[in-house]
This record gives sequence, structure tokens and C-alpha cells, in this order.
Amino acid sequence: MSTPGVLSFTLQGWEQVLAKVKRALVYLDAACAESLHWGCGPTRLMEAVGGPVCHLREFQPNAVGGNAEQPKAVFVLSCLLKGRTVETLRDIISRSHFQYCVVVTALSHAVHLTANHVPAAAAAELEGQQPVFEQLEEKLCEWMGNMNYTAEVLHVPLLLAPIAPYLALTPAFASLFPLLSQDIHLLNSARPDKRRLGSLGEVDSTALTPELILQMRCLVSGLSSLCEHLGVREECFAVGALSRVIAADLANYVPAKNRRKTAAGRASVVFVDRTLDLTGAVGHHGDNLAEKIISVLPQLPGHTNDVMVNMEELTALQTQEEDQNVIAPGCLAQANDLAAKALWEALLNTKHKEAVMEVRRHLVEAASRENLPIKMSMGRVTPGQLTSYIQLFKNNLKALRNHCGILQLGLATVQTLKHPQTAKWDNFLAFERLLLQSIGESGMSVVLNQLLPMFKPSTQRTNDDYGPEELLILLTYVYSVIGEFTVDKDLGEAEEKVKKALVQVFCEESELSPLLQKITGCDSATNLTFHKSKIAVDELFSSLWDIAGARSLMKEFKSVYVPGNHTHQASYKPLLKQVVEEIFNPEKPDPVDIEHMSSGLTDLLKTGFSRFMKVSRPHPGDHPLLMLFVMGGITVSEVKMVKDLVATLKPGTQVILLSTRLLKPHNIPELLFATDRLHPDLGF
Repeated sequence: MSTPGVLSFTLQGWEQVLAKVKRALVYLDAACAESLHWGCGPTRLMEAVGGPVCHLREFQPNAVGGNAEQPKAVFVLSCLLKGRTVETLRDIISRSHFQYCVVVTALSHAVHLTANHVPAAAAAELEGQQPVFEQLEEKLCEWMGNMNYTAEVLHVPLLLAPIAPYLALTPAFASLFPLLSQDIHLLNSARPDKRRLGSLGEVDSTALTPELILQMRCLVSGLSSLCEHLGVREECFAVGALSRVIAADLANYVPAKNRRKTAAGRASVVFVDRTLDLTGAVGHHGDNLAEKIISVLPQLPGHTNDVMVNMEELTALQTQEEDQNVIAPGCLAQANDLAAKALWEALLNTKHKEAVMEVRRHLVEAASRENLPIKMSMGRVTPGQLTSYIQLFKNNLKALRNHCGILQLGLATVQTLKHPQTAKWDNFLAFERLLLQSIGESGMSVVLNQLLPMFKPSTQRTNDDYGPEELLILLTYVYSVIGEFTVDKDLGEAEEKVKKALVQVFCEESELSPLLQKITGCDSATNLTFHKSKIAVDELFSSLWDIAGARSLMKEFKSVYVPGNHTHQASYKPLLKQVVEEIFNPEKPDPVDIEHMSSGLTDLLKTGFSRFMKVSRPHPGDHPLLMLFVMGGITVSEVKMVKDLVATLKPGTQVILLSTRLLKPHNIPELLFATDRLHPDLGF
């Protein structure tokens, strides 16, 4: 049997669901659909359902109910069984003819008790009982119209979307993002009777909003289930304010205490706040094909981590723009295709040039297996060459079926190589390198003045110029990489010029993107006045200042900028690289900025005694398994960097990378300027 990991954890969960779905209508919400998509694929679910008709439906208020020939329903949900979720269940069941309903929730009964404000002491007395689930089972029978019908409510931890054997994401928590300094003012205003918070360093769970605390508890519940599956007792560590709260909650999670006593393995779980280094999130340093595919191709509807691949090349249809949705899109996730999974992992693990050659090799091998008339050509791989190989499969249904996964990844590669944004990627990279040199030689005011000519209204822009969202990406890069800086007259003047130029760009947009609508609070360009634009830009720069000061509380990890000298150019050193090097540095027994979160009296005593006795504190490099969770998203390049670095610094250590989502540069402005960071929508 293979070593337990993120894929086996996800598959084990879905096997429990598949056992319940025979001849059922299956309703899934978006996060569970994404877990299925990457974990075992919708084909497995449809096979388990059986029958010639597609029985999968999206869980939403206006979802179609079941007719008289559809007496069984299974609901697979990532959210709490409370509020709007329960109302939607009631509405769907009431307009159906179900006699057997199963509700699967990804969240444990313990979390449902917390959501229903059951005190910890009372919850402890309910061990082995599930009153919240039992009450809902009664309601399900009531809505079906007969108390003798069958209803089941069960918990299955469908937390993860496993992107690779060592990388998994949490789709239900894609919007979870670390706090900024400006959030302190909002938290203080909500607690006038309590001690005022001075900085993010003082934030603990008592200071946060009830919604955010509950959202984090939902995540902790799933992570505890993952640790149980892996058979490990975890030591929790944190870098950053939000990470510290989550790590402390996992360390002290009461339902985990018993499983930790019997766990045979040990693991370090290190949480890191994304906001400490946004340079890597918006930068274009990564020489990785998979990262470019994710960044330039359109997002797959309902998903946060996959893209749409245009499959028209393999059909005889010539679609117009207005009916382009006639052909179902391809995607990157190929859960049941071993060859395609191998190619996808190669794309994640290799540099751009090698990855393109790997795509060619897989297409050539697939064509050879089908005896297709392939013309071999060596040397540089071009989009035209890959397209010619892909078109060999066009009129061969058997070959298409056998190699559909490889063809989707091949088309994703071609469409990315030909995409205008890919050419712009290199422009971004060149400008970022120029900025790094300018920072060391000139300072912040000169850097902002260098940016100024790039701020052009829509009427003056060409395809090579930067739009408003791309300007926000560049500004985020600058403020994050520079970090804390001294304000002087020159900087004040330069910043005012940039603000004025950005206000002008916003005002002259003919159409506002969803992000600009969110930032300005206007649903159309006609409603955006100069005054509203100025207010939005001032708030935006307040966030940029927060980004620059995000590492101010750090001692070791103060900077991600490495100044140049006579032999080396100035460069960017990712925070995640610094964290991993610190974890496996044999000369640093006590990492300063990687804070250990104690899990009870024994740990507290150990930490206290270590100050004056030779008692070793828990260290994140102590254990054979390192789980690194980046709160707020991770890029493909960062995943590869961490994986390679761990293999170099401490061979034999297993590393699992976890994050809320896969990032592309355009995600960061969306997450940074989200208005619901402190008040996430939990469905009730």
C-alpha cells in the first residue's frame, strides 16, 4: 500500500460518497465539485450513479428537483448545514418526489456545534452523539412528506482538491486572505469596550469577527481530518498574524487530542501569510509553462484553479464568437488518465522550454501508438508543430478517446504560446528586473517616476500598454518588494503624480471591469465621477502602504530584496525560500520568526523551561513530514521552488504544500481589495 497523502485522503472521502449515490440525483456545490474534478473526476461519480441519464446538478436555490422516477437524492456540500443552505435543501426537496435523501457535509459535527453556539464544555459531553445531524434528518423526512422515508446526514472531509501528489488546495476557502494593517481599525471599531489593538502582532482569535473565526474553525476541522488520515501528530508553527491564529486553533483543537495520543507519525505544519510577500504572487519570475497556462487562459466557470481549453481544433465546427459555448471546453485536471497526469506533473516540475518539449514527446508517442502518419521534426518546438500533431487525431474517434487528456494539455500549451498575454509576460519580467536595479540605485521616488509614463487612458493605449489592473499588479510588486521605506518630499510628490495619473486612467475607462467596479463602488463607467475615483485611489494606496509594511514585525524575514554588488545584480529572494532555509538550517536551533504554537500545558511548560534550562523547543525541521500551508494562495513556481529546496537541504523529508488557491498575478488585486475579508459569507 502506498504512503497516505493528499490524493489518498481525497479519494477515501469520495469513495464514501460514491457508495451512497447509486441511482440517485446528485447535487454538488462548487467547492465539492472542484474537489471531485481534481480528485477522482466526474466520470467516476457518473459510473457510480449508473443509468443512461446524467444525474449531476449544481446545488443552488433554483436547481431542478426530482420527478416521480427519481426517488433518491444525494447532496454533497462544503458548507455548514445552516441558514441559506438549509433553506435551499428544503426548497429542492419540497418540489421533488424523493423518498431517500442523503446529505454529505465536508464539515464535522464539532464545527456545527460551534456554529450553533454550543459551549465547549457542553460539546465535550456530546462525544459520540450528533444532535445537529439528527435534527436535520428529521427535517429531511418532514420535507419529503413522510416521516417513514429514509434520511441520512453524514460528515465526509472533502477539504482538498489534489493538484499533484505533493500539492493540494482548499476550494471552499479560496477567498480566505490574511489581514492588512487597515483591518485593525475595523476590528477596533467593532470592540469599543475592549483594549485597542495596536498592530497585527496583537491579533488573536478574541479580536476577530465571529464569521472569520468560524471560517477558520471550518478549515482547522478539515486539516485535523487530514492529519488523522496521514497518521501524524502535528506540531503547529506560524509566520504572520492570521497564520498564528489558525495554527493556535489547530494546536488546541479539542477533537484532535485523542487522535494525537495514538498517532504513530510526526509532522510539522507551518502556516505562512501570503501578504508577507506579494512580490512572488504578482511577479513574472517563474519560468514555468503551467503557471503561464493558468495565468493567460480563461478560468473554468465555477472553478478557482482550472482553465478553459478551446477544443474547436479537434472538431469540424467553425464557431462564431456568439456561439462559442457550443463545444464543451477542455481543462487541465485529468484525474483518470495516467499519461495525462504524468504530463501535467511534468509541466509543474520543469522549466518552460523542457515542458514544451515534454508536450511534444507525449503527442508523438500518442500518435505513434495509434499508427497516425506523424512527421518527426527535431529542434525548437513551435505552436504550429504541436497543432499539426494534434490535428492528426481530428477524425479518429478511437484515438481521440484514448488520448483525450494529452490532447487537452497539448491544446492548452498551443493556446498559451500563441496568447498575446504570453508576450506581455516577458515585458512584465523585463520591467520587474529594471525595477529591482532602480530600487538599489535610486530609491522609491525614482521608481514611481519610472512607472508614470505607463499610466495611459484607454484612448491612448495600444495592445502592448498596461491596463488599469496591470498597473495595480506593478504597483503591488513595487510596494511589496521594497518593504518599509522612509517618506520624504520627493516620494510624496512622486506618489501624488502616480495617484493623479491613476485617477485619470480610472475616469477615462469606457467600461469598468468587475475588479474596478469593486474598487470604485460603481457598476458602470458613466457613474464613476472624478471624486469617486480619487477616493478609490486614496484607499488603494492605503492598502499599498499596508503591503509595504507587512514585514515590519518580522526580525529575520524583514526583506525579500537583495541589493546588487560588483558581481551580482539586485534580485528578489522569496519569503518562502527564506522560511524553508530557516527550517532546515542546522545552525539555527530556534527560528525567530517561525513561531511555535503550544497545544496545552505540557508545551507551555517546555517553552517556559527552555528559557533557563536545556530543554529543546519544538523545531519545524524535526520531523520527517513538513506540511507548508500558504494562507492566501501559492504560485506554481513557488511550489516547484519549495519542493526542490527541501530535496536539496534535507533529502528524505516529505513535503506537502497546501494553500487556499493557485495564484495568477490578476488574483492578487481581487483578493487585496475584497470588502468581505473580515466578514466572509458562510451561507447563513
